This record gives sequence, C-alpha cells and structure tokens, in this order.
Amino acid sequence: MNITKQNQIYEGKAKKVFATNDPAYYIVEYKDDATAFNGIKKGTITGKGIINNRMSNIMFRLLEKNGIRTHFVEEISDRETIVRAVKIMPLEIIVRNVAAGSFSKRYGVEEGRELLHPTLEFSLKNDALNDPLINESHIAALGIANELELDVIRRMAYKINDVMSKFFAGIGIRLIDFKIEAGKLPDGTIVLADEISPDTCRFWDAKTNEKLDKDRFRRDLGNVEEAYQEIFRRINV
Repeated sequence: MNITKQNQIYEGKAKKVFATNDPAYYIVEYKDDATAFNGIKKGTITGKGIINNRMSNIMFRLLEKNGIRTHFVEEISDRETIVRAVKIMPLEIIVRNVAAGSFSKRYGVEEGRELLHPTLEFSLKNDALNDPLINESHIAALGIANELELDVIRRMAYKINDVMSKFFAGIGIRLIDFKIEAGKLPDGTIVLADEISPDTCRFWDAKTNEKLDKDRFRRDLGNVEEAYQEIFRRINV
C-alpha cells in the first residue's frame, strides 16, 4: 500500500495515531510507556510497544480468519501498523472467564475462581470519571450505541472470547479476562479496534497460574518484560 504517515491526531497512554495521505487509513504507533490505575502509576516496559504491535496483529489475523472484522490492514514496522480509520466508541468492553482484578474486589469473589459462564461488562471510556461501569440501558439512553449495535457488540465479544480461549489454551495459557474496543467505519459497520496484548488481557500460565500480563506492573511483581516476552514467544511459533 502507498500509505504515508502525516500529522499526529491522537496520543493515548500506549499508542499514537497518525493521519495518512488517505483519509480511509490511520497509522498506529505503539509506545513502551506503561500506566495503571487510569494513569496514576506510570513507568516504562522496555520493548512493550514492539510486542503489543506484533501480537495484536497476529491476533487480529486469527480473528479475521474466524469471521470477526477488525481495523487491521498491514503491519509496516515493529511498532507501526496501518489500520482502517474508525470512530472509536467510548466503551470498554470487558469479558471475564475467571474472577480477578476489579471483579474480585467489587463482588468479594476470590481471585482465580472460575465463573459459571463468561461475563460481559461495559465501562464508560472516561479517565476523568475513572471509567465507571455502565449498563446497556445507559448506553442506549446516552446515544453511544443503539439496541442493534449493542447486539453486534455482544455477539462479537463472546465470539472473540471463544476463539481466543481455544487459541491460548493450545499454548498453555488461561485467558482470564480481556478488554476490547469497538470502532465504527464510515458506513456504520462495527469492527474490533484498539489492541489485544498483555496490556489489555489477563494471561495466566495454565500449569502454574503465573501472571504473564500487565498485572506484574500494576502489582510490582517484577519480571514484567520477561512476562511480555514469554507470551509473545508462545504465540509467535
């Protein structure tokens, strides 16, 4: 593709987004910056940007093969990827298979307890409000998504969970939970956007339950870079 990077249009905690010479595409650049607790804790995870970029693209390709549309177009460097220009919906879409993190704290459930079935949560994507939980009625009332769009998101989230749970089980990883984001193409089609990485998923080793994700940074467990490298090593065979 003859796509060239132009001006930066957005910078988040983990990525920068650039306009291109074609308004239908953006270029995303992944950073090594690490944050937790909505930016209260900050640091650097060396090489994280490379791993998250390449891993996300591997996962997007896998999901595309299984009928899930994504914003992925083409990886152009270790840290940069061309994506379709989408309007990100202000929702964090969270699927949980095992109690952990805020779910355990909120409901008093011991971490590591298998849930009877996967749960789907929505949070309003707003750091200033600490990303509060929001239900489907609120989402529709605020005009974030209508009932048909919510149905698309719901089905997409559960299918992603099915595909990824099977994939990671095959490489000795428990998919504890994950956060995804949805974007709208200009024609209104909803696609998977953002990233799939140790920043946005909880991964535990299937035999030892060792944490192999950003919880090692959040909880000062050490060996953060090694955990990211181990996940990437397992998927990149």
